[in-house]
Amino acid sequence: MEIFVAKHPLITHKLSVLRDKNTSQPIFKQLIEEIMTLLAYEATREVRVSEITVDTPVATTTGVTLKTPLPLVVPILRAGLGMLEGMMRLVPTAEVGFLGMVRSEETHQPTTYAERLPQNLTGRQCFVLDPMLATGGSLATAIEFLFKRGADDVTAICVLGTPEGVKQIQKTVSDKKVKLILGALDEGLNEQAFIVPGLGDAGDRLYGTAV
Repeated sequence: MEIFVAKHPLITHKLSVLRDKNTSQPIFKQLIEEIMTLLAYEATREVRVSEITVDTPVATTTGVTLKTPLPLVVPILRAGLGMLEGMMRLVPTAEVGFLGMVRSEETHQPTTYAERLPQNLTGRQCFVLDPMLATGGSLATAIEFLFKRGADDVTAICVLGTPEGVKQIQKTVSDKKVKLILGALDEGLNEQAFIVPGLGDAGDRLYGTAV
């Protein structure tokens, strides 16, 4: 598995504001989108393209277009929705699917409660969006789900990750083509399986506590 941890000063700056418990909900949402767009630039470095001919006002030249089947962007509900606009800003022609997952407060194990994805993902590049890679359970389950549907190339994009989460992904998908993009790699998890220092519950800070 290929792992990329961002070192860009703008990402670090935006993360610093994002972590602040006093940052308002609108600003938090805006920052998640901005960080996502910056991470998406790295995540799409190997996006598949086809060569095309382009007529400019001056001459004919060769360019590229996204290869079909188009990339599939899969936010994990609900927090992953906050990253979707930032990703689509960079790849507006990509298609979008959804996975709804929830983690048990007692066991910390994920459960899939909803999905809206093509039944056949053969030949698809998939980009999974999940702000927090904590234990790695939800993200690993989502990645496995996509490979079972036929995907052959999955890139997971997270705002924050932990060493524990990274190890879980490596263990689960060791024989698959997976790329992991992180805005930052934090210290680890506390007893409640929250990321430390982290930024709290990303879903609650994006959308409030209503469920």
